[in-house]
Amino acid sequence: MASIDVEEVLAKLTVEEKISLLAGRDFWHTVPIPKHGIPSLRTSDGPNGVRGTRNFNGVPAACFPCGTALGATWNQDLLLEAGRLMGDEAKAKGAHILLGPCINMQRSPLGGRGFESISEDPILAGLGAASLTNGIQSTGVVATIKHFITNDQEHERTAVDSVVTERALREIYLLPFQLALRDSYPKAFMTSYNKLNGTHVSENKKILQDILRGELGWKGAIMSDWFGTYSTEVAINAGLDLEMPGPTRFRGGLLAHLVSSRKVPTHTLDERARNMLNLVNVCAASGVKEDAEEGKLDTPETAAILRKLTGESIVLFKNDNDVLPLKKDKSVLLIGPNAKTSVFCGGGSSSMAPYYAISPWDGVKAKLKDDGKMEHAIGCYSHKELPLVTNQFTVTSDPNSKKGLVFRAYNEPPSAGKDREVADEIELDSSLAMLMDYHNPKLKGDLWYATIEGYLTAERTGEYELGLCIYGTGKMYVDGEEKVDNETKQTQGTVFYGCGTVEERGTVAMEKGKTYHIKLEFASAPTSKLNGDGIVRFGGGGFRIGGAWVLNMDDTIAEAARMAKDAEQVVICAGLNQDWEGEGADRADMRLPGRMDDLITAVAEANPMTVVVNQTGTPVEMPWLSKVAGLLQAWYGGNETGNGIADALFGDINPSGRSSLSWPKRVEDNPAFYNYRSEGGRVLYGEDVYVGYRHYEMVKRDVNFAFGYGLSYTNFELSDLKVEKSGGEGKELDAKVKVTVSIKNTGKLDGAEVVQVYLHQQTPTIRRPPRELKGFTKVAVKAGGGETATVEIPLKYAASYWDEIRSSWIMEAGEYDVEVVDGSGKQDALKGSVVVDKTVWWNGL
Repeated sequence: MASIDVEEVLAKLTVEEKISLLAGRDFWHTVPIPKHGIPSLRTSDGPNGVRGTRNFNGVPAACFPCGTALGATWNQDLLLEAGRLMGDEAKAKGAHILLGPCINMQRSPLGGRGFESISEDPILAGLGAASLTNGIQSTGVVATIKHFITNDQEHERTAVDSVVTERALREIYLLPFQLALRDSYPKAFMTSYNKLNGTHVSENKKILQDILRGELGWKGAIMSDWFGTYSTEVAINAGLDLEMPGPTRFRGGLLAHLVSSRKVPTHTLDERARNMLNLVNVCAASGVKEDAEEGKLDTPETAAILRKLTGESIVLFKNDNDVLPLKKDKSVLLIGPNAKTSVFCGGGSSSMAPYYAISPWDGVKAKLKDDGKMEHAIGCYSHKELPLVTNQFTVTSDPNSKKGLVFRAYNEPPSAGKDREVADEIELDSSLAMLMDYHNPKLKGDLWYATIEGYLTAERTGEYELGLCIYGTGKMYVDGEEKVDNETKQTQGTVFYGCGTVEERGTVAMEKGKTYHIKLEFASAPTSKLNGDGIVRFGGGGFRIGGAWVLNMDDTIAEAARMAKDAEQVVICAGLNQDWEGEGADRADMRLPGRMDDLITAVAEANPMTVVVNQTGTPVEMPWLSKVAGLLQAWYGGNETGNGIADALFGDINPSGRSSLSWPKRVEDNPAFYNYRSEGGRVLYGEDVYVGYRHYEMVKRDVNFAFGYGLSYTNFELSDLKVEKSGGEGKELDAKVKVTVSIKNTGKLDGAEVVQVYLHQQTPTIRRPPRELKGFTKVAVKAGGGETATVEIPLKYAASYWDEIRSSWIMEAGEYDVEVVDGSGKQDALKGSVVVDKTVWWNGL
């Protein structure tokens, strides 16, 4: 793909050709104009990896730890390395543009997409995003920072009006984007779905033109989130370059008419087209050919980076009586629904088919190398919808045949009988199918039909429950007998970004060793009977087939506790999964699902040395916390989930993660509790700048685990704090604060310490949080050894707040407390100070 002379090409384009550049060709590509040398650009979903161009039956990918996990590494160098791998993965998938990183703020633990973003703190999020962006763009691939801005909930996300003060907007929600722009210059921005103070962001001239392109001086392409364009004239004039996905809904002939009537000035059209042409030149640096074949980068080097990322993200929250690390010469009882399943990612646009997925059972087994030392108990279920059946079913009646299902598409309905012809046949690796980007030329229209078939050989005698969520309509049959009807009557659910139904279920009595034929008769999206408000519809439709044995949870919990009582080492694999955390819906509460709390309590009472490995992207309540001896927060760890967990459990790595979020005791303690959902079409950001730890510290409210908290298998000692300021009178805007501290590893194991620098203004003229993170670094220190950590921060970013009267940042004269902490809580903060000599106002970067 060659670069072009932008101005020369722009001068040759007709109005219609310019307009064609401003909307997608299809779900993932832009429109090419071959006669002018303008190629089609390919986008691909991030931020947890690079899916490629197909949600349905896509090419497997490297799945990275989720956003909050990446934030928990507190390691900018490692995130730079992660970004490079994301860029290389994008090139392998033939993608020019990666749709990430994601840095929306964590107002509440209930956010459906909270796991995708890095942190509740704008500094940690912004600097982390800058490292990822620098890594991605070093490969020539374009990073698209998102979602700009205040896209912090899923409830009515396309309609809700986020009502935010200018101060909170600048200090909390815009700041991470500003920092990423300052330190990495992402070449593309993606607008959010929501309104901001009355105007959809994709139509918000103040945000897109006045602030981003004007005040911050950014030059690049702005695209909408998928189906996040709501107008023609207003969006174009506000600065939105690219409507996605295609084909266009709002541009084309209508835009040509508006140009001819001068409701959209010619120079505005030229500016939008120029930005897209410049994007072509930026993408040319990747070397990715137009419409390239999608490939894989499934190599040992990829696996090594993913394993390191997973390991460094894990946070050791609790380790009473040195219960961890576990001993490899003792047996292990693994309990819980996440033990033999790899919970590697959340749901929605971040989900993808992984190259492979290591479960905690797999990881522990590789350490012990003796199956006789391992036992498993299910304990309880944790699913919302029944677990996917992919690994339970086979494609033929032979129990030893390939795992999966067979998908066959038709133009005619089942009533056509044996005369209907197969238009497409695919062996599926997943029983979850989002068909938004599915296309087969043999299918004649939007309305089409499919059968999805598989075989289940019963591993036990009992009742087996089947479940079906659908976008479209469908019925499920077992050996020809109808068991689930999700066609006659449909109820609105949350799957498929809110387009799908709730799960309809049916049970089947099965005999051990007998093989059963299961078939879904599916009809595509146009047959759906759902008419929910505030939902963005997409073509194709979708289906989700789940299944599980009907178990009595009282019995399974009692059995797990009985086994734990005499077990040498007990690990409970608990948490959430993509049923509970995913795009399209927020969580209703902060509790672990089902009987999980009861299970942990019962097992811990039977064996007080129980260790919990919690896998969630965001905080959960922990009523059993005082009863367990050990607790690891393992997030959603990507392909290497199980290996990373096992590495931490057995001490092959020394946990060095620090929490990227505060963990409140109850959801009611969260500052956004009163204001977290759409109420009459708006959500009030009533906590203002007091998000996360800023609130808890302001009101002196205890949390289970503080922002930045994390333990180690060794001990560190910080000393010799020095705070120096460069620049003097009249040079405050160019000055920097240099913080240095000595670190000594006083334990017997190598480890890594995270040095966190917080500031507080002693005598501000307005109320400010008790302290705010301003910089950090992570330093590896050998056992018994020492290192010096240095954190350098621009003074204006360290000291300023937003002055709403002057509409600018203000750095007030006076003394500022500097605190350095390690996050473990074992040592009091080291304290110093820095002085600002003169009050100054500033704007821009």
